[in-house]
Amino acid sequence: MGVPAFFRWLSRKYPSIVVHCVEEKPKVIDGVTVPVDASLPNPNDVEFDNLYLDMNGIIHPCCHPEDKPAPSNEDEMMVDIFAYIDRLFAIVRPRRLLYMAIDGVAPRAKMNQQRSRRFRASKETKEKREEIDKIKDEMRSRGLEVPPDKPEHAHFDSNCITPGTEFMFRLADCLRYYIYHRLNTDPAWAGITVILSDANVPGEGEHKIMDYIRRQRAQPDHDPNTKHCLCGADADLIMLGLATHEPNFTIIREEFTPNKPRPCEICGQVS
Repeated sequence: MGVPAFFRWLSRKYPSIVVHCVEEKPKVIDGVTVPVDASLPNPNDVEFDNLYLDMNGIIHPCCHPEDKPAPSNEDEMMVDIFAYIDRLFAIVRPRRLLYMAIDGVAPRAKMNQQRSRRFRASKETKEKREEIDKIKDEMRSRGLEVPPDKPEHAHFDSNCITPGTEFMFRLADCLRYYIYHRLNTDPAWAGITVILSDANVPGEGEHKIMDYIRRQRAQPDHDPNTKHCLCGADADLIMLGLATHEPNFTIIREEFTPNKPRPCEICGQVS
């Protein structure tokens, strides 16, 4: 769970802590997209050892984005998730470890809070669809052209992004395939350790990551100069990172741009 407005307050009070990262874009040569070679030195002049991904901050924007049309099926969702991980990997370029943590079963108090929030979200989604149907009926009565209705299966229920669902089981299988494929084909992945903590492991993703870091610090061969990079949108990651007392700890997150255009609920066009 995040801390509302904490990052905004912190970035305004200490603006020097925020640094824009340098991202290399894939090149298109003769109509063929050439991916970024992540085995080359990091363009940000910092070589990171470990990269930790709070996967729920990746799964939700890829499955039901707010700034672009939603994927039409699960296959497109998985491809978007893989592309997002590739993009983060090409930016950070870890040399030792990649840790991907998906939220598992939460403590009882948070489960109660999630349950009420998801019931409310389901109710609001139903009301929104009913309102859109009324607008379309009114447009038809006026003789206006109305976009065709989406098939029933095209409406993605984000409440299935929770431990124990079939969607999370399929997602874990797809991520395992993705990891095996990258380890066998991408030279930048060669020699690094990849850990996937799926929804079967209890606990929130960020807390599983912190537990792993604390356990590694207790090992006799731990390198105190290890450079950690944690990806996640929740502001509580800042406090969790400070609580580790690691001298080299970086948090990477997407830049927030207010008043982003959103696609129309009826026609899908971005205004």
